[in-house]
Amino acid sequence: MSLKTLLQGKTHKFVDDITTDYIIAGKHRSKAENVLDLKDYVFNEIRPGFAGSVTRGDIIVAGHNFGCGSSREHAATLIRACGIDAVLAKSFARIFYRNAINIGLPVIECDTDLIGEGDLLQVDLKSGTVKNLSTGAATSFKPIPASLKVILEAGGLVNHLTRTT
Repeated sequence: MSLKTLLQGKTHKFVDDITTDYIIAGKHRSKAENVLDLKDYVFNEIRPGFAGSVTRGDIIVAGHNFGCGSSREHAATLIRACGIDAVLAKSFARIFYRNAINIGLPVIECDTDLIGEGDLLQVDLKSGTVKNLSTGAATSFKPIPASLKVILEAGGLVNHLTRTT
């Protein structure tokens, strides 16, 4: 699996402090033997039907502290399983950030104020730019560190370690 460096998708906008329990509530863990079978419950507590509204390639946009709370690695895995190609936020909880990188989900810290619900975004991971194709607004972000980019390029940490050992 190679990392797509030019992403384009419709946005799903969230506020600050989105917890891993909002992403996938703990009460759903017993409903499936395979974690991927839980994808229909993603954001069900705060946005029922979210998974059904996602088109492959869509992008989550949020405020500060996205992925805070418990260290539920299923949160990042299930966001990816829904078809989300990237998460942009003003800041991330560090555990969520690393979990996302480790499963091959690009997470980008940038200004999200000029992005609205349903906007069409283009994210260029090479140049570090985000263009809002709906409004014409643009912003930039710091490049993903090289040590993490190689993990993303491999499709996640397990794939990266398999290739390098």
